[in-house]
Amino acid sequence: MKHIIVETKDGVRTLTLNRPERLNAVNDTLSHEIIQAITEASADDEVRVIVITGSGRGFCAGLDLTDYTTKNQEIQSRHQKLDELGWVGHQALGIVHCDKPVVAAINGIAAGAGLALALACDIRFMSADARVTTGYIRRGLSPDAGMSYFLPRLVGQAKAAELIFTGRDIYPEEAERIGLVNGVFPAEELQKQVMNFARELAAGPPIAMTLSKRLLAASPDTVLTTILKQEFAFIKQCFGTKDVQEGVLAFAEKRKPVFRGE
Repeated sequence: MKHIIVETKDGVRTLTLNRPERLNAVNDTLSHEIIQAITEASADDEVRVIVITGSGRGFCAGLDLTDYTTKNQEIQSRHQKLDELGWVGHQALGIVHCDKPVVAAINGIAAGAGLALALACDIRFMSADARVTTGYIRRGLSPDAGMSYFLPRLVGQAKAAELIFTGRDIYPEEAERIGLVNGVFPAEELQKQVMNFARELAAGPPIAMTLSKRLLAASPDTVLTTILKQEFAFIKQCFGTKDVQEGVLAFAEKRKPVFRGE
């Protein structure tokens, strides 16, 4: 890929957005590569966890408005004209429907669609030197990339309205306090701490992890009875796996289980 560095180790695939000179702002190429990279990682059995981060000083500064101004003058294809989601919509759905846990390591500024990229992830960690902003209102824009969906579910409707209407900067202490991120680490420790966490997740049972993520993704918009039925169906599916047998045996033998996704 041109603008993403892809690395896989110990079941963890790290996707590093790599346009540091633009604070990893999303241009046309990167928008497609993010979606492609998530799709490929979701389908790869060797990948158990995905970590998204940025190179240089930024996580992702959102849409590259300079690039957009140029592209907007070009004639769109029929497919583009009829696409009701755009890359921002496909990015959000790609992460939510990804069968692997996705962790955001917010190493620097995350703004607009860049913040929405992090919000779509299952878990977020933040550098003590970073800051985030919804940003859209500063440029005369309304939210996209799932911002108006994810943000209220994380911080509540009133706080989300404040952050979207003002577009103000949010610093690590507040981000952790309001539930926007799961934790904050010193800048020099962020990548190490996130990778330790990701490897711990990667050692878990892959089938149960995927089914758990599907339940969490469905729960905000599903009635209780439907979720209860889905939970029951999924846990029966888990009981039929070798991983459950291994988990029970490891418990009896007082050792750490080795899950193989079988």
